[in-house]
Parts: sequence; structure tokens; C-alpha cells
Amino acid sequence: MSIRVAIVGPTGYTGLFLIRLLLRHPVAKLTYLASHRQELPNIVQEFPRLLGCVPDEVATCRPIDAQAIAREADVAFLALPHRVAMAYAPRLLDAGLRVIDLSADYRLDDAALYEATYGQPHTDTANLPKAVYGLPELFRDDIAGAKLVANPGCYPTTAALAVSPLLKHGLVVPQRIVINAASGASGAGRSLSPHMHFAELNQSFSPYGQIGGHRHQPEIEQTLSVIADQDVQTLFVPHLLPVDRGILETIYMEPCDPEIAEDDLFDALEEAYDGEPFVRVRNDLPNIKSVVDTNFCDITVRLVRNRNACHVVAFSALDNMIKGASGQAIQNMNILFGQDEAAGLF
Repeated sequence: MSIRVAIVGPTGYTGLFLIRLLLRHPVAKLTYLASHRQELPNIVQEFPRLLGCVPDEVATCRPIDAQAIAREADVAFLALPHRVAMAYAPRLLDAGLRVIDLSADYRLDDAALYEATYGQPHTDTANLPKAVYGLPELFRDDIAGAKLVANPGCYPTTAALAVSPLLKHGLVVPQRIVINAASGASGAGRSLSPHMHFAELNQSFSPYGQIGGHRHQPEIEQTLSVIADQDVQTLFVPHLLPVDRGILETIYMEPCDPEIAEDDLFDALEEAYDGEPFVRVRNDLPNIKSVVDTNFCDITVRLVRNRNACHVVAFSALDNMIKGASGQAIQNMNILFGQDEAAGLF
């Protein structure tokens, strides 16, 4: 079968990586690029690296017309900013398209929590409960029949894959999880801000955002609470790395049983990800160089005993633009259309 694909809002980094991955996909075909800009852009002019890769009839973006898109596509990726995606998703769904949203607009299942986190009321509460959280390793069965998939955030994906098996097996305390995370500059998108200038970012390393109130913390807690079947509380602290891409998270937890063995932790990870194509449980410590430009998430865990204290420390690394965004979106598309989940991702 052929999967006809539209991208709505292709001029950001997630749009670029979606296009790059779709160009090598064995059955998906890019048929429609749509933009809400008043002056419709040409994707090759936006990203000259795509010269000769995108057909001329597709390269120039067209208006976001749900009916027109539905005539030429089976699935629409929303690569729009938060708060904007939910303005277009209902029309695309009503037109019969499957929708994979890469923004945060459908990740939180509580409209009040969304408003508190993003500072704006949710304008599509009718579709909010219908959205499926698109983290395949944890919610694959739900994704398969979905019409609307909420593609997870990069930081939450990195954390959830490392911590979920430990919570599921009751190995760590759910209320005492500290996530120390660092991401490359592409995670901030293409919009320019003073701290993202080269002279500010280069040879620097710093925390950012509201400590303990970052917008990804509620998403992380929601996902982990579902897995643990109880309330999970975290402290999430993001940092900005002076690199283009990649995330590394160091996650500190308290074991439920102080007599636990490190092998028990590894057993939980290996059981959870046995046969999973994109999660690699490693014995050595992850490095972002090993995952950049791939859809892999590398994880490992250590048990640290220090005097009378015992700590579980998990490490997780992935490419924030691929497994943390566009690659995971392609993985979700493959599930929706019954394809090999790894199609176009190796």
C-alpha cells in the first residue's frame, strides 16, 4: 500500500526531519505541504539541503484547507506550534484524515492542566479525550486504532522509557524522582532568542526555564502515573547543551527495597524492551553521539550505595529531533497503517 502524507507547518525543524525521513520511507509518499503563513513558502528555499529531493509540485506550500488536504493525503502531521495545532486538528479529523500532532496540544488529558501549563484555554476539548499518547513502547495497542495521536515531547520520551519499567515492577519510590536533563539547541526550534545566539550558546552550559515548573513536567508525571497506576511526582530540571541535537537525562530515584540488587533493575529494563526495535538497554553509559541521527533511545541503570543511603540512577539518551519528535511520529504512522514499525527509520 501507499500512504499519502501531508505536513501542516513544515518550515520548522520537526517539518524538516519529517520530510527527510519520509523521503526514504518505502511506502509513504509526501503529497501536500501546508502553511498558515500569509506568503506561502517554498520548502526548498527554506531548507536548501532539500534541493533536488522534493518534487516541484509539492515543494511550494499550499493553504491549510482540510478538504483539499483530505483529497490528496491519508494522514496529516501537525508540525505547528503549541496552541496553534488545536485550531486545525478538528477540521482535518472531520475531513476524514488521521492526524499525528507534534505539538503539546493533545498530550495532557486534562484541559485545566493544559491551561495552567501553557497559559491558554484548550479550544478543542471535544477531541482531547480521543487523543492517544503516541509513545509506542508503552501504548502501542492504543495507537493502532487511533484517529488522533499526540506525539510525545522529547524530554518526556527520554524519561518515560527509562523510568517506566522500574515503576511498573515496583522497584522505585514513585514520589521521589529527580530528572536532570540536558538537550541540544534544536529543541528550542527555529525562532531566534538572545540566549540562542551562537556567541551566547557556544562553550556554555546552563539550566533554563522555571525550575520545578517546566511545561514538560506535567506530561512526564501524567505518563509515569499511568504506568505506575498511582500518583508519580517528579522534579524536572532542563539544561541547554551547546550542541545541535541530542538529549541526555540522569534520573535519580529511591529504591522501594534497600536490599535490591542491580541485576533486578536490569532485568526490569530488559524484560520491558526485549524485541523493541528502538530501545537499547546498555551495560555502558549512554552518550548522545551514539543516538544522534537515529531513532534509538539508549538506557542503562546503576545502583549506588553510599554509607547508609541507596540510590537508583538511570541514564537515558536520544536524538530530540528523531526519537524525540519526527522519528517517533513516523513510528506512530507506521503503526496506524499496519506497516513495519521500523519502516523508514533505519
